[in-house]
Amino acid sequence: MRQCNLYEAKTHLSQLVQAALDGEDVFIARAGKPAVRLVPVSENLPRTSGLGSLEISPDVLDAAFSAEAEADVASLMAGGAQTGSDS
Repeated sequence: MRQCNLYEAKTHLSQLVQAALDGEDVFIARAGKPAVRLVPVSENLPRTSGLGSLEISPDVLDAAFSAEAEADVASLMAGGAQTGSDS
């Protein structure tokens, strides 16, 4: 495990990145306490954006934009209470 302060991290960032890529645990500290961990990015991250990434039924989306929901939002924005049947 390698730990360094912010100043040292700024000065030796390329070496710290290489150490993390080599599998070493690298922590950057603030006032002597570990604040962040430097880790390599995985190439096999799950896709979180783009076509098909939203797994919500179209009916659920349509319900979120109903006239009743719009009225509830307008009432809340005006400082009033919810008008829907769920309250």
